[in-house]
Amino acid sequence: SVRYHPLSSRAHSLGPSVVSVHYSMRVSGAAGADQRQGWMSKICNGLVTSLIFLMILITFPVSLWFAIKTVPSYNRLVLFRLGRIKGSKGPGMVFVLPCIDQFQQVDIRTRALSVPPCKITSKDEALISVGAEIQFRIWNPVLSVIAVQDLNSSSQLTAQNIMTHILLKKSLKEIQMEKMKIGEELTLEINERTKPWGLEVDRVELILDAVLKPARERVSSASVFKPPALGLEGQPGPVQHLTMHFIGSNPIAPSPIKEISQVVCDNPVDEPMLPKESPKLSIGDEILVKVNQAISEGLVKQIGACFLFSITLKDGSGTSYFLDLTRSCGKAGHGKPERSPDVILEMSECDMKAMFKGNLKPLGAYMSGRLRVHGDLKTAMKLEELIKVLKQNTQV
Repeated sequence: SVRYHPLSSRAHSLGPSVVSVHYSMRVSGAAGADQRQGWMSKICNGLVTSLIFLMILITFPVSLWFAIKTVPSYNRLVLFRLGRIKGSKGPGMVFVLPCIDQFQQVDIRTRALSVPPCKITSKDEALISVGAEIQFRIWNPVLSVIAVQDLNSSSQLTAQNIMTHILLKKSLKEIQMEKMKIGEELTLEINERTKPWGLEVDRVELILDAVLKPARERVSSASVFKPPALGLEGQPGPVQHLTMHFIGSNPIAPSPIKEISQVVCDNPVDEPMLPKESPKLSIGDEILVKVNQAISEGLVKQIGACFLFSITLKDGSGTSYFLDLTRSCGKAGHGKPERSPDVILEMSECDMKAMFKGNLKPLGAYMSGRLRVHGDLKTAMKLEELIKVLKQNTQV
C-alpha cells in the first residue's frame, strides 16, 4: 500500500516545479509492485488476477462492457487492485478487471473554491468581514485521492486559517490597498500546505465584504503642544524658556484686557439664523441617484436585462427597487419595473450598499448566502459591469 513520506526541507526550497517532480517520483515508485509484501500474498494476488482474466476470456465479448472504461481528456482514473494502488490511468480507453479493481475519476480542470467570509481583527484593531476566491487544479490525481478524505473542505478550511493568520498582521489600510500583494502571499502559503495533497493553487483573490469597526485612531505627539508664555508670543523660543525659568511657578495676574473680554463674553449676542439642513437621503435613494447618473446606452447594450431588488431594511420592513437596462438609456427607481424582471435579487440594505460601493462582489455575496438570486445567475453577475462604472465615477 502507498505510504505518504513528507518532503525534506531541501525539496521545499527548490520551488514548486521541483516539488511536483519529487512527489511524482514518490507516488510512481509506490504505485508499482510492493517489494515488501510476502511471497504468500504475491501468490494469492496472482491466482485471483488469473481467475478474473480467465472469466473475461470465457465471457468475451460481453465482458468488454464491464472491463473497458472511457476516460475523457480532462479526467484521470485512479485505479486500485485488491486494495493496492495501481496509479493514474487515462485519458482514453482503460482496461479494468471486474470484481477486483476499484477506481475513482478525478477532474484535473481548473476549478474555483469560495472561502466564506469570516470576521477578523486587523493589526490596528479594525473589525472586518473578509473572504476569498481560490482557483486551483489537481496536479497529481493519486495524491488527491489517498492523501485527504474531503479535498474541497480541507482546502477551504486550510485557506481560511492561513488568511486569518496573515491578515492579523496587516492594518486595515494595507488590506484595502494591497489586495493583489496579499493574494500572492496567500497563494504561496496555501500551496505549501496543499502540495502534499496533489492540489496546486493558481490564484487567490481577497474579497473585503465589509468594515464592521473602523481602525483605532492614534493621537500623534505633535498634536500635544504647550501654549506660549503669556506676553511673549512674539519672542523666540529660547527667550520664552529663559523667562519662564526665572518666573518659576509664580502666578501671573490677569490682565485688564482678559477681564474686559470676559465681561463682553458674558453678554451673549443673538446668533444669526442658519438655514435648515435638507433631510438626509436614505441608502436606497443615494444609490438610485448614483445609478441613474451612471447608466448609459453602452451599459444597456452590454447588460440588456431588467433587475428587481427586494431589500430588507434595518427595522425588518421591506422595500423594492428596479433597474431596467433593456431599452433607451436605462432607468432605475422605486417599486417594480414596467416589464417583468429577468432576475430578482434579495438582500439586506447594508449588503446592497456594500455591493454598489464595490466592497462586496455579487459572486462573493451569492456564495456566502448574503444574496439570493431568482433567475439566471449569469445575468445577475452582469451587475459587475455597472459596479465598475460606479467605482470609476467615484474615483473621478
